[in-house]
Amino acid sequence: MKISLVVCLLFVGTWITKKGHFSATDTPFEAEIKAFETQDQQSPPPQNAIVFTGSSSIRHWENLSTYFPGKPIIQRGFGGSELSHVLLYADRIITPYHPKQVVIYAGENDIAMGKQTGRQTFDRLVALFTHVRQKLPDATFTFISIKPSPSRRQYFAENDTANQLIKDYLATQANTQFVDIRPIMLSKNGQPEPILFKSDSLHMLPAGYERWGRVLSPYLK
Repeated sequence: MKISLVVCLLFVGTWITKKGHFSATDTPFEAEIKAFETQDQQSPPPQNAIVFTGSSSIRHWENLSTYFPGKPIIQRGFGGSELSHVLLYADRIITPYHPKQVVIYAGENDIAMGKQTGRQTFDRLVALFTHVRQKLPDATFTFISIKPSPSRRQYFAENDTANQLIKDYLATQANTQFVDIRPIMLSKNGQPEPILFKSDSLHMLPAGYERWGRVLSPYLK
């Protein structure tokens, strides 16, 4: 695992310029990240907030704040991203807000698109957690389990490996949470509920987010 972490950090390090920013020609999602920064300049985000970040399941969560009344939410998901991308941009979309809690949904794309194994995906999560904990030692770190998307059934075994390794690891770390949303997304026969997903069998409908909201609510600070 140590070797994998070093490789992951070196991978990120090759994209960092001398000024601590990234080249738009060398990095994915630069336009989305810059849009967040512009948004912050035009409308300063709340203090002592909860940052939600990760892939499209966060990006496409419409009216996210309404699911958690009274909670100051900053939504910073960018579709298609992997855990390595969240780490790459952590110092632009997570740590500058000095949030009280960081909620992560990522890892599904690492396995399905980045062709990472469950253990490699776990290694990426550890690298991200280590960075966030170093920069934000008092923030609660919350990981939402990799969901069972019907269109990605062939990756369920690797997803389960990643989820279990992440759950076990976070259980050894202070001020962390592993939120398992899989049970409320499965029918009695153990298969994903089709009514929760759009026609692509990947992205969720409001019904899916309603279930997520019910499960997540008790975990938010």
